[in-house]
Amino acid sequence: MPVMACCVDSAVAPPGHADAGDTSIPSPVPFLSFNAAAVTAAVANSESSHWSPAHSSAIYRIEEWGAPYFSVNSSGNVVVRPYGTGSLAHQEIDLLKIVKKVSDPKSAGGLGLRLPLIVRLPDVLKNRVESLHSAFESAIQAQCYESHYQGVYPVKCNQDRLVAEDIVKFGAPFRFGLEAGSKPELLLAMSCLCKGNPEALLVCNGFKDAEYVSLALIAKKLALNTVIVLEQEEEVNLVIDLSNKLSVRPVIGVRAKLRTKHSGHFGSTSGEKGKFGLTTTQILRLVKKLQDSGMLDCLQLLHFHIGSQIPSTALLQDGVVEATQIYSELVRLGACMKVIDIGGGLGIDYDGSKSGNSDLSVSYGLEEYASAVVNAIRIICDRKSIKHPIICSESGRAIVSHHSILIFEAISATVNTPAMNQIDLPLIIEGLSEDARCDYWNLSDAAMRHENETCLLYADQLKQRCVEQFIEGSLRIEQLADVDGLFDLVSKVIGAAEPARIYNVNLSIFTSIPDFWSIGQVFPIVPIHRLDEKPEVRGVLSDLTCDSDGKIDKFIGGETSLLLHELEGNDGGANGRYYLGMFLGGAYQEALGGVHNLFGGPNVVSVLQSDGPQSFAVTRVMPGPSCADVLRMMQHEPELMFETLKHRAEEFHVEDHDNDGTKYATLISSLARSFHNMPYLKALSPCSYEEVHNAAAEFGASEDEQWSYCYA
Repeated sequence: MPVMACCVDSAVAPPGHADAGDTSIPSPVPFLSFNAAAVTAAVANSESSHWSPAHSSAIYRIEEWGAPYFSVNSSGNVVVRPYGTGSLAHQEIDLLKIVKKVSDPKSAGGLGLRLPLIVRLPDVLKNRVESLHSAFESAIQAQCYESHYQGVYPVKCNQDRLVAEDIVKFGAPFRFGLEAGSKPELLLAMSCLCKGNPEALLVCNGFKDAEYVSLALIAKKLALNTVIVLEQEEEVNLVIDLSNKLSVRPVIGVRAKLRTKHSGHFGSTSGEKGKFGLTTTQILRLVKKLQDSGMLDCLQLLHFHIGSQIPSTALLQDGVVEATQIYSELVRLGACMKVIDIGGGLGIDYDGSKSGNSDLSVSYGLEEYASAVVNAIRIICDRKSIKHPIICSESGRAIVSHHSILIFEAISATVNTPAMNQIDLPLIIEGLSEDARCDYWNLSDAAMRHENETCLLYADQLKQRCVEQFIEGSLRIEQLADVDGLFDLVSKVIGAAEPARIYNVNLSIFTSIPDFWSIGQVFPIVPIHRLDEKPEVRGVLSDLTCDSDGKIDKFIGGETSLLLHELEGNDGGANGRYYLGMFLGGAYQEALGGVHNLFGGPNVVSVLQSDGPQSFAVTRVMPGPSCADVLRMMQHEPELMFETLKHRAEEFHVEDHDNDGTKYATLISSLARSFHNMPYLKALSPCSYEEVHNAAAEFGASEDEQWSYCYA
């Protein structure tokens, strides 16, 4: 009997059944011994026996987007190569071991933290700073360029204190500085650079008022190498007036609004209609004002920005050539020019395609980027007989993206196709209308004739008729559920594309991956373990928020689903642990993340490579916001909320069978613990109510660690 025929009742219907002439209900024939699910599993197991981590690395493109920092080890786990190409085999850091160290209870030697988790890798950050500087130095030497490169990190990309401090520390040998675009960022940069190289630049960008300019001039007084970049024409008046009042001779830069523009999403801030910068007419007026004020010698830096994720070096060179022409004209007009700041735009390859036609990729590496910049500036300056300027760049995304990994857990998944023995065919037939019964028998006939497309047609018709019957009230929900199951099973057996399954993840996309929700930015997402097993399920990711946008259904490679593994445990439930990692998300995501549904940020750990048995050491732990913390963000007062609930419990005389206050104390302790804990789910094994009750009592604060809210 054909496989398809086993999915439906294969009894021979009375003559004329196709015209629905016979409404009797024949007894269904059993499904024989065929089990489609068992055959599918056997085939999959046969194929999976030849699966290797290299296969997984290929389908997830790990070597393409992850090199030289991420790869897969022989155990099927994603590992970090902290020093890039210079990493030795014994220095690789297994991400699964980090998760185990962080999430294991303290009694087992772990840190007792919940996921989601951000893993920061300062070694990778250091390597990025060194690699960027090395790329420019190599280009400078190869092309006999007669000045040097010194970059700045735009703190807007990730304002975390440790990130900014580490970049200043790692960049000190290279005079690496910081860029600020607001007053708090300027305060941050000033503080960090007090411990940096005295020659490191402090570039002051963004809109400015008198307070901002005064703060920048104070930074200059504090012997920080400060440059105030004029982005609006009226800012020059503030700088002239305040520098005279404070008796500070400023170093001034000007941002030019170039004609060069790239057409991608990130190019919207460039071109003649860009948000920032001065036109050539405005630049000439600015030069005249500075000249009239006796401050033209203060103008020393030219800044421009084509846009983030510049896709190709051809476009990059166009912008650099145009800017260098403006630079040379400023020299001719008498400005004491010293630095050309090429802005940001050094892109990273999110999807591993090495394409210059996508917002997700770039067609060059660090070396090609640096070489293109140095070459373009050198040619114009040599042609104009101008001294080669210091080259500065504001590469943020390229520096911090790789050093941060978001790790989260899939806690459950939908099961699309039921097993054959879960479908009650007699129950389906019992309530069918004549038209629906006709579709059922036609489906059976088509199955016997191996007509797969016809099978799917009749199965769909049967399903739609049953939905109509259910809405009319003539079909029970059990029957409708069995029809849905039959349709899914027919689709699977004939090889129709199975809908992607939904994997529920313990995460808020709005908090941790806001760029996906807001601008459709796609990041590499990969299981960090089980990569020695073949992933055979197509899935999309659904987060914890009560929002239809809280899902990830776009992935690198233009995919609308992600290959995943079956979750371990019954019915795809949460008994097993399945960890996913989002990579290349170290820029912008933490600063842009909100608190939708009051889900705060994840826990954060810093991990350094070490020579110990695990090859790593957790050097710093930064717990994520608790429920109380996120409530405070929205102007609530957790202390008063706790008191209100406590008094409510007293008012309604919480039942206490033992009359010793134990139950009341447990309830209050559980409330206190809820305020203290993070908003994310805590994975628990199935247990009885009594076990949960005991756990709540165990988590209650002891007398010597009473929650301060109790005394509010």
